[in-house]
Amino acid sequence: MVLNFESREENLHYEGVIDIDPKELMKVKDQVVMIDVRQPEEFTGELGHIPGAKLMVLDTLPDHLQELPKDKSVVFVCRSGGRSARAASFAMANGYKDVFNLKGGMLLWNELHLPTEA
Repeated sequence: MVLNFESREENLHYEGVIDIDPKELMKVKDQVVMIDVRQPEEFTGELGHIPGAKLMVLDTLPDHLQELPKDKSVVFVCRSGGRSARAASFAMANGYKDVFNLKGGMLLWNELHLPTEA
């Protein structure tokens, strides 16, 4: 399933990577694959993680990218949006087309008081 998000903007640091607003992701999170690329201690730390997100540490992404479906939208998540934009760029370079970066990462997600779990 390929989604068309209302709130999309190109990431300023990675050409072709589209940022998705946290509130927009909240509306469709059950229809996408969410991959958190932070370290395990961050995933379970004070910022928590988005319910349903799967942990795939950025450094291990090259070894595990093939585990992600190519027929669903994939949203990458990190603390502030930098590592996840890098992950999205890497996925796109390896044939994934419907890839997004969570704008502002978990910092903005928490600032907006959206649901998390530890």
